[in-house]
Amino acid sequence: MSDTLQPVSLSRKPAPAVGSRDPLGADEARRAIRAAEVALLDERRMLTADELAALAYVPDASVPSLAALAHEVRLAWCGPEVEVEGILSAKTGGCPEDCHFCSQSSKFDTVVKATPFLDTDEVLEAARETAKLGASEFCIVLAIKGPDERTMERILELVPIIGDDTGLNVAVSAGILTPDQAKRFAEGGVHRYNHNLETARSYFPEVVTTHSFDDRVETCKLVRQEGMELCSGVLLGMGETVDQRLELIDELRAVDPTEVPVNFLKPMAGTPFAHLPAVEPLEAIRWIALFRIALPTVILRYAGGREFTLGDLQAMGMTSGINALIIGNYLTYLGRSPQEDLKMLDDLRMPVGALSKVL
Repeated sequence: MSDTLQPVSLSRKPAPAVGSRDPLGADEARRAIRAAEVALLDERRMLTADELAALAYVPDASVPSLAALAHEVRLAWCGPEVEVEGILSAKTGGCPEDCHFCSQSSKFDTVVKATPFLDTDEVLEAARETAKLGASEFCIVLAIKGPDERTMERILELVPIIGDDTGLNVAVSAGILTPDQAKRFAEGGVHRYNHNLETARSYFPEVVTTHSFDDRVETCKLVRQEGMELCSGVLLGMGETVDQRLELIDELRAVDPTEVPVNFLKPMAGTPFAHLPAVEPLEAIRWIALFRIALPTVILRYAGGREFTLGDLQAMGMTSGINALIIGNYLTYLGRSPQEDLKMLDDLRMPVGALSKVL
């Protein structure tokens, strides 16, 4: 996939999310982290909202300790394996939705223009390349509000072809679904369906106006009702507060996904969020750890913006609760090379394997 859009050059210092309370003192932070350790590793229970809120306000000096706990939680609840996935933008640009972070929206003047659905041979070749890297999952992504009948037929044609040829599990991301469409995808062999919540319900109107948060929640519910695995991710750095990130965790718990991709905003020229500052690396580590601690059973996947946000600290993210990653390129920009990611996993002695949610 070509690097079709470059990030905006940022001159401002990265800003942390605004919180509603002061950071904990060092002793308070140690007690909060220790209490979370007992709850998650000894008592094997989920943390309460109040316990999570305390962890969100540990001082920066305590973030490495928080990350270390998240790594132990990941190992205890999910095991050592890391799931590798490739994604393909099979239908790029021209989306009628106005997601303010997205360069594929037809509402904004960006360099990403609408392209038709890729040919079967092109999709299959991308899946074969993904399989060669040791991946177990391949996701077909389309920039649409939801699939029309022609799109449904194309996807349902591709899913068994990819599975039979490569042995990969096939995931799909095609927007908002009707009950009938969810049923057909499940019956057609779609293993996992992606539909991100992105942000908290209270902040969602600042991010998207062409559909509602409830529209997204309803599709998530349909996916699970039909027996597909639900992939529902987050995008941090869009101006949301600390408390709204905690609210988002509650919303994720309610839809109960198998997988949660963690994305960080990469501001793109022409979008309404082009002016926003980057998430700083330590803040990214804090929230990777918090999502793992809050959602101990999920596949927590490194996704878009990790190279831009974390740079040389990507290995630290892998030891802060991450147990899956998108390898290779993203939808409208390049990731780092698959070889770099595979070497990182090898250096960390993290085996690659297929994962499902721990029940």
